[in-house]
Amino acid sequence: MTGSQRGQQPRSGRARKGGPPLRAALCEAAWAATRTRDTYLAAQYRHLLRRFGTAGHTKATFALGHTILVIVWHLLANNTGYHDLGGDYLARRNDAEARRRYLVRQLETLGHNVTLTPAA
Repeated sequence: MTGSQRGQQPRSGRARKGGPPLRAALCEAAWAATRTRDTYLAAQYRHLLRRFGTAGHTKATFALGHTILVIVWHLLANNTGYHDLGGDYLARRNDAEARRRYLVRQLETLGHNVTLTPAA
């Protein structure tokens, strides 16, 4: 549950844990990862930028730093090597048929009858 529900204070979005040196190192690694090509981290950054908007570079970088931290934790916890998912991972994960069904359901909820015909 998010903190924006009734009776709760909204969350600040401020990072509470982790020292400044760790934060600086993660942000530096995130900035470096944004400039790579065809990697999962670069694709994740572009996805976050679309989500946060044009002024969200700092938020996207900080979120990418968190992603890197989660990846490192999993590598250490499972004693495995890193295998990049690829720059097209997020695009491959999107299922066009599922999105079509979702949009039809949304329109039907708004009271529309929907008949899909393929475009010529």
